[in-house]
Amino acid sequence: EIKRNKMKKRILLAEDDANLGSLLRNYLQAKEYETTLFVNGRAALERFSSGMFDLCILDIMMPEMDGLALAKAVRNADPAIPVIFLTAKNQEEDIIEGFKTGADDYITKPFSMEELLYRIEAIFRRTSGPVETKSEELHQIGAYTFDSKRQHLIFKDQQISLTTKESELLLLLYRHRNEILERNYALKSIWIDDNYFNARSMDVYITRLRKYLKKDPEVKILNIHGKGYRLIC
Repeated sequence: EIKRNKMKKRILLAEDDANLGSLLRNYLQAKEYETTLFVNGRAALERFSSGMFDLCILDIMMPEMDGLALAKAVRNADPAIPVIFLTAKNQEEDIIEGFKTGADDYITKPFSMEELLYRIEAIFRRTSGPVETKSEELHQIGAYTFDSKRQHLIFKDQQISLTTKESELLLLLYRHRNEILERNYALKSIWIDDNYFNARSMDVYITRLRKYLKKDPEVKILNIHGKGYRLIC
């Protein structure tokens, strides 16, 4: 059963280092993920537009179209698809910029194949998740309706498509509404690791959720200094 589920997962891999790209593709295919390799961002985008993928692994530094531009284009086409960035530059601005495009995770070169596999499997575990009943999928947040299954936030006749991370974080806030959601608990639940870059990433996502929810003045996400966040609704 596990094997059949994995075969359904299709990964788009964009990596301009042909040797590393081939190595990654062969490894992921050996783990039964159907993986298609592209050596530049433009070719990856063309194929993404005409194919069905479950996850994208994007090198940040690529010719013709870099990983950040590719991620933005991919997100425009499919706001919910998970994205992992590969970066050789362990610099805060690259990683934070990546999270601003809606990235789900990043991994810094050099890295082990096992670490990449762990991160991929963690994302698929979160995105497949337990099946909710219809009543559990729809959540009222003030004047908003949050559809956690379809990852939509609805306000009157307006609908916002959320990324996987945005949806996960909003659902966690909702489940702890009017209580304190501890920062480290949220980080470990969604990002797995509570390191500095993931903490900065969560700040980016909190800012985005506040922007989405600002049309109802009764709904607020408060910073609780030294502890975490509180969703008031």
